Amino acid sequence: MRISALAFSSSRRLRRTATTGVGVATLALLAAACNGAGDKAAKSAEAGPPQPGGTLAFALAADPTCLDPQQFGANASLNVGRQIVDSLTDQDGATGEIKPWLATSWEVDAQAGSFTFHLRPGVTFADGTPLDGAAVKANFDGVVALGAKATIAGSYLSGYKGTTVLDPTTVRVEFAAPSAQFLQATSTMSLGLLSPATLAKTPEQRCQGDLVGSGPFTLRSYKPNQSVELAKRAGYVWGSSLFAHPGEAYLDKLVFKIVPESGVRAGSLESAQVDAISDVQPQDEARFADGYTVLTRPNPGVVFHLQANVSRPILGEEAVRRAIQKAVNRPELAQTVLTPKYKAATSVLASVTPGFVDLSARLGHDPEGAKRLLDEAGWRPGPDGIRVKDGRRLSVDVIFAPLFNASQSVLELVQQELRKVGVDLRLRKLAAGEQQQVQASGDYDFAYYNVTRSDADILRTLFGTKTGNRLKIPAGELDTVLDDQAQSLNPAQRNARIGEAQRIVVDRAYVIPLFELSQVHGLGPKVHGLNFEASSRLQFHDTWVSS
Repeated sequence: MRISALAFSSSRRLRRTATTGVGVATLALLAAACNGAGDKAAKSAEAGPPQPGGTLAFALAADPTCLDPQQFGANASLNVGRQIVDSLTDQDGATGEIKPWLATSWEVDAQAGSFTFHLRPGVTFADGTPLDGAAVKANFDGVVALGAKATIAGSYLSGYKGTTVLDPTTVRVEFAAPSAQFLQATSTMSLGLLSPATLAKTPEQRCQGDLVGSGPFTLRSYKPNQSVELAKRAGYVWGSSLFAHPGEAYLDKLVFKIVPESGVRAGSLESAQVDAISDVQPQDEARFADGYTVLTRPNPGVVFHLQANVSRPILGEEAVRRAIQKAVNRPELAQTVLTPKYKAATSVLASVTPGFVDLSARLGHDPEGAKRLLDEAGWRPGPDGIRVKDGRRLSVDVIFAPLFNASQSVLELVQQELRKVGVDLRLRKLAAGEQQQVQASGDYDFAYYNVTRSDADILRTLFGTKTGNRLKIPAGELDTVLDDQAQSLNPAQRNARIGEAQRIVVDRAYVIPLFELSQVHGLGPKVHGLNFEASSRLQFHDTWVSS
């Protein structure tokens, strides 16, 4: 069993998260997985020094749906939002360390219940208003006020007591209980900062593009299902300490085109209608072997999975959930539908997530064991092969949004595997916004999705009964374990509790892990300097195009 460490190291003024010890294995996985990074660096070196100016056209696989990063967590949305908003801190994707951005330094008390941030002076939002202590307070208070519309961002502020503005460049954020995850949360887009004028808008207005941040780009237009257009922010001089260059972005304009069809997207790059594309699908990867860069990085956080709604009659039976867990052939999914850039899931957390525990021995493919569990639970094969008990067919649905283009193929293979043991899996394809609404209503059996975060507290966000409670389970042991890890500053103790949480979720088959998502993007020969941040979203500040 391999456990990657999560630690807090402290200095006189800074307290930073870092991966240490056996976390080196995690760093090695990240380095090995970033295929194309070396080729990209060599290509940029050959192109000479960065050239300011120009427009980059980037094809997204899905419409962002909602541009507000405080409200929406899909990749398409955050790849846009990251360019518009800055964060208090940044996270080094290679080491896990928390680095300065809008906050130049910070202190954390011994209980991780109070965080004091010292802000960079002179920062402004694109509408000219100052990004000061009052703006930070307004943002955190505003996230809490959004309630269910900010599920992820709100979970990062669980137990939030309030923010005190000590002076224009100093704020103290306090929690009712220890919140070891909060410092890393301040590096995310979900807690990216928006102007006070934006905060005064309705959530719907913000989603549709009435959005002003302090980032290196400003939003010029959003045409749903067509395009998003950004322009360089003049005078931008407060970039993250992890950016490759200080000052303004190189690009004058960044245009995201919405191209859902994977083949059309790939063809647009080949014909130079766009300069780069997101979500290169497994069947298209070979098209970009020569003359292009395939930029790849695995997503930390919760893997693509089937999340059970335990309040439903059939999935309320643990034996049924455990049988489904055994019936899924994860290596076959990765090898048949995907490519070597995607790994079969070996836990509910991706292997590059700090605190990951390898549970592959508990996730083996065992169809005969699945049949035995169902037999013992009273589910007998019916005339069409689907099992029946007390007149009810063993039929469950799964809701999914095609944000990852290969999702339907993955689920169709899972459907075939479950049918072999007598389980009927019905696929319900929904738009991204619809999936969130259906999940909130509870009208589903399984939900298929992943969530990216470079901190294992994402388990509490999704599955804790005090936060998301997507499992629809009563408070119990899982809550205790998740709360303990959220409050622990001791790396070994926190990792131990994170490991326990993963085992509970897998052993009780609350979640059926499938595969680890990787970001696979295709870049044309003119694109240079495009990089991932720690949560595998794109950062365009250092990107430039050659003539």
